[in-house]
Amino acid sequence: MRTANFAPANLADGSDVTLAAAPAYDLDAAVRHLSAAAQIRTISHQNPTDNESAEWDRLHAWLASTYPAAHAAMTRTILPNRTLVYHWPGSDAALAPIIVMAHQDVVPVTEGTEGDWKYPPFSGQIAEKAVWGRGTVDDKGSLVGLFEALEALATAGFQPKRGIYLVSGHDEEAGGSGAIAAAAKLKAEGVKAIFTIDEGSLVLTDTPVIDGPAIMIGIGEKGYATLRVTANAPGGHSSMPPAETGVTVLAKAVLAIADDPFPLELRGPGLSMIEALAAEKGGTTKMAVANRWLFAPLLKRQLADSPSTAAAFHTTIAPTMLEGSPKENVLPQSANALINYRIAPWNSSKDVMARAKAAVGDAKVDLGWVKPPREPSRISSTSSQGWKWIAAAARADAPEGVLTPTLVVAGTDSRSMEPVSEDVYRFMPMHFTLKEAGMIHGTNEHIAIDSFKRMIDFYARLIATSTG
Repeated sequence: MRTANFAPANLADGSDVTLAAAPAYDLDAAVRHLSAAAQIRTISHQNPTDNESAEWDRLHAWLASTYPAAHAAMTRTILPNRTLVYHWPGSDAALAPIIVMAHQDVVPVTEGTEGDWKYPPFSGQIAEKAVWGRGTVDDKGSLVGLFEALEALATAGFQPKRGIYLVSGHDEEAGGSGAIAAAAKLKAEGVKAIFTIDEGSLVLTDTPVIDGPAIMIGIGEKGYATLRVTANAPGGHSSMPPAETGVTVLAKAVLAIADDPFPLELRGPGLSMIEALAAEKGGTTKMAVANRWLFAPLLKRQLADSPSTAAAFHTTIAPTMLEGSPKENVLPQSANALINYRIAPWNSSKDVMARAKAAVGDAKVDLGWVKPPREPSRISSTSSQGWKWIAAAARADAPEGVLTPTLVVAGTDSRSMEPVSEDVYRFMPMHFTLKEAGMIHGTNEHIAIDSFKRMIDFYARLIATSTG
């Protein structure tokens, strides 16, 4: 019988890393600091002109006054768009630096849902052993956690041998132009980091397959593209409709595209993830994954049962917006639909366009991109020194967790660091259940104080170990 290798190839566990200890810090003060940061409304609206720019200035001033030792150790550059780039020089310029990231902006609270929150969304309420409010998880928890770690290290007299860059984008939730500008600045300065770490994945405590904790480190992220489908028609009065209107042509085209999904493929970071989980689970699960030549159809059916899991194994197609006539009794001269794609690492925007064109055939519609597509990121190593440092720091906090790479199906600012970093990783050491992960961008966003402490300790250990 043919048997495939069931363990992820070249997956290092960080066991050969000697971790530095996390320095002392005041957890109660750190919690109050996160509460204060959550009250600063750095909201990225879809239309940037709606943003309250003074809130970013307020956040920058607050960071400087709250973390004086870190600001004394690092130089700060505020880019014209309000993205922050900090640099703590290392004593050995020959050593490649590290880049740590967390963005400043948060998504809006959906209008009319404010009353659904247990505590006001911008109150930063400290209650029930947690800090509540928009951005406490995404991503001010990471931003404040990084500064708490850097402040503690600077206060303790830490002197890095390897340089440290902290990049904090101002508009991750609205396109990430800030991170692009920061990467351009670093590239112009000749920076080539040994690794970058940003948000993206976490410690999932009830991971499918093993029903237990897994340390899920993102080693890549999907691409992003939005397709506009346009049906042009003569228009006219709705009392005298032709056999086909612009709306019916559009509807058929959208259905044709959506009904021709990209197939699930057992490859890439998603495959590495299920290999690691199956190796832990053992039994028939391990056997099935090890013998994909036989059990691939069964595995794909099981993966397809969960949209959140299936997303890691194919390019997804999501019709999201429709636009037709401005009035109910008028036939539109132009009807439009937007279809959002998250592109798997083995596909490209060219593949997406080709599949959409084939699906609509000779339908009288025009296809075009809303914006230039963002291709999938490259896949980072699971055996590099950067991976080992991150894995070791994560395992110190969750020794019972199964270490696994994963694919981030959303987007992060870290993708922009690829030109200036050997590897890019996406991980926050928060402990969440699948249900709790659903509150990100949703109602009642909050971070448990225990998770916040884990985050500070993780960043402090990682920075001290990798640069000390």
